Amino acid sequence: MAKKNVTLTTQASYITVDNGLVRLTISKPGGLLTAIKYGGMGNLLDLKSNEFNRGYWDINWNLPGGQDRYQLLRGSEYSVINLSNDHLEVSFKSTYDPSIPGTRLPLTVDVRYVVRSGVSGFYCYAIYERPPGCPACDLAQTRMVFKLRRERFHYMAISDNKQRIMPMPEDLLPGRGKQLIVPESVLLVNPINPDLKGEVDDKYQYSMDNKDGGVHGWISSHPIVGFWIIFPSHEFRNGGPTKQNLTVHTGPACLAMFHGSHYIGNDMVAHFEEGETWRKVFGPFFVYLNATMDVSKAYNLWLDAKKQRLMEESLWPYQFISSPYYLTYKERGSATGRLFVQDRFISSSLLPAKSAFIGLSAARTQGSWQTESKGYQFWVQTDSDGNFTIKNIIPGVYGLHGWVTGFIGDYMREELVTISAGSETQLGNLTYVPPRDGPTVWEIGFPDRTANDYYVPDVNPMYVNKLFLDSPEKFRQYGLWDRYTDLHPKSDQVFTIGISNPKEDWFFAHVDRRDGEKYVPSTWEIRFNLRSVTVGTYKLRLSIASATRTDLQVHVNQMNAQQLVFQTMNLGADNTVCRHGIHGLYQLFCVDISSMLLINGDNCIFLTQARGGDALCGILYDYIRLEAPPTS
Repeated sequence: MAKKNVTLTTQASYITVDNGLVRLTISKPGGLLTAIKYGGMGNLLDLKSNEFNRGYWDINWNLPGGQDRYQLLRGSEYSVINLSNDHLEVSFKSTYDPSIPGTRLPLTVDVRYVVRSGVSGFYCYAIYERPPGCPACDLAQTRMVFKLRRERFHYMAISDNKQRIMPMPEDLLPGRGKQLIVPESVLLVNPINPDLKGEVDDKYQYSMDNKDGGVHGWISSHPIVGFWIIFPSHEFRNGGPTKQNLTVHTGPACLAMFHGSHYIGNDMVAHFEEGETWRKVFGPFFVYLNATMDVSKAYNLWLDAKKQRLMEESLWPYQFISSPYYLTYKERGSATGRLFVQDRFISSSLLPAKSAFIGLSAARTQGSWQTESKGYQFWVQTDSDGNFTIKNIIPGVYGLHGWVTGFIGDYMREELVTISAGSETQLGNLTYVPPRDGPTVWEIGFPDRTANDYYVPDVNPMYVNKLFLDSPEKFRQYGLWDRYTDLHPKSDQVFTIGISNPKEDWFFAHVDRRDGEKYVPSTWEIRFNLRSVTVGTYKLRLSIASATRTDLQVHVNQMNAQQLVFQTMNLGADNTVCRHGIHGLYQLFCVDISSMLLINGDNCIFLTQARGGDALCGILYDYIRLEAPPTS
C-alpha cells in the first residue's frame, strides 16, 4: 500500500494533521491535543474530559521558598516548522518576557508535534529555555499526559509480567472505593468490575526505573487498539537510570515523565538562580499506535510495541527533527573505555567490572548523578570484560560516573571528560577502588543498591493487588510496613550472624513498630561473635537503598550515650515505603567503631529507627559490612 501524504488543515481554533493512518486535532493557540483518530476509533482520547484536558504538557514549579504552582503549558505562538508530503512539524510556543510585570512561569516553552508519512503514530518533544533576565525559580516536575477513552481502554501493559485489567476512574470515588492511609491508595469495595473487588489500586504500584522501562501503554476493546509511549532514549530524563517514574494509572492515563522528584524528594528539584540561563530539549518520545481485528491476538499488540521500541532506539538520535537544539548523530560524540574493580581483600588482581553501569552526567561529585536535573545523562552497561562504549553524547564537559553490582559505593573518574562532535574520546583502562579499610568480619545482604535481598512479606489479604501475587516484585503491595508488626508484635528483629538468613530473617524495611494505635521506634539487633578483638578501629559500612524521615542511631553493645557511635537525623525524603518501592536515593555511611567497645565473645550492634509516630517512615538497607582494622 502506498504511503499517503501528510496533510495539514488549519481552522480558526485548531489544526488537523493527517497521514492516512493517524489524524491529530490540536488546539490553536495552546497546542493541546484534543483528538487522536486511529484504527476505527474517532477519538482515542477521553470524551468525558474537557477537550483541553486530554493530551497536554504540564509543569510544577515555584518561586524560591514559595508554594507549588501547577499549570498546563499552552503555546500562544503557532507556527509550521516543516511541511512536505511526507513530513510535518508544528510548534506551539510561549515566550517569556522578563519586562512584563507579574508572576509568571519564567520559562520559554516550545511544544512540538511531528507526523511522518507511513508512520503509525506521532512524535512529541518540547524545548524549555530560560532567557537572560529570568527571576529565580524551582522546577519540580514536568511531563506529558494522555487521558484515554475510559469506556474503551481497560487493559494496561508496562512489562511482560506487569499487565492487567484496571479499575474504572469511578471506582476511586467514595462509595465504590475507600481511601487508605496513603492518599493515592484506594481499596475497591464496590467496583464496576466485580472481579476487582477487595483489591487496592495505587498509581505508584506501576512505577518503573528508567533503565527498566522504555515502552508502556494500554489496549482498548471494541475496536482493539494499542496506545503506547516509547522512550527511544532516557538522556533527557532527570536522575539517571535508577530514577523511578510513573507510567500508567487508573483514568486511564498514560504518562511521559521527564522531570520529577518521586522516590527521592526535594533533592531532585532543579533550582535556578536569578538571571541563570538554561535550555533543555525534553524528548522526542514516540506515541505508537497499533490495532488488530482478532481479539485472540490482542496480546500481540504488546509484542509489536516492544519491537517498535527497539526500532525507535536504533533510529536515535532522530534525523528528522527540525530544531538546532536537538543534535543529530553527526553533531554528537562518543566515549569508550574499560572499567576494572580493585579490592585486595577479594582478589590480588584487577577484576573486570562486569555489567557495571557507567555514564556521563553534569554532576561533579560521587553519586550526585542521582539528583542531577538540569543536564543530560548518557548511560550504558559494560560487557563481561568491563568494556563500554557510550554513543550519541551531546558535546560538553561531564563527570564519568558508575557503580558495580557486588561492590559498595559510587565510582567517579578524577578527571572530567570532554566530548566533541564527531569524535570518540578514548578513556582507556579505568579502575574503581570501592570503600574498604580492612578484611570482612561479617556482611548482611548483597550490594546492588536495593533492598531486594531481604525478606519481603506476603501482603495482608485485605489489601491485595493480584498483579503482584507470586511476583518478584512482592514489595509493590500496599501496607507491607504493618507486616513488620505482625511478625514482631512485642519485640524487634534480632539477626544473628552465621545463623540467621537475610532472605528470611531481615525485614526489607526498617520501620516503626505498631503498638496499639501508636507507631513506636524500633531497634534491630545484629549479634555476632568475635574470637579475638584486633586493636584499632573497626569500620561499619551502612549501604542505604532508601530512607524516609529517619532518625538513625547506631550503638555498640550497650544502648547508652558512651556507646553511641553514629547518629543522623531526618535522613531521606524518598517516600519509598508508602510508594511500594525497593530503593530510592542511594547513600553510603562509614561508622568508626573503636576496638575498646568490643569484647572477645558475643557482641551486638543496635540499629535504631528512632523516630516514632510515623507509619510510613523507615530505612531500607542495601548492604551492611563490618570490617576489622587493617593489617600490614
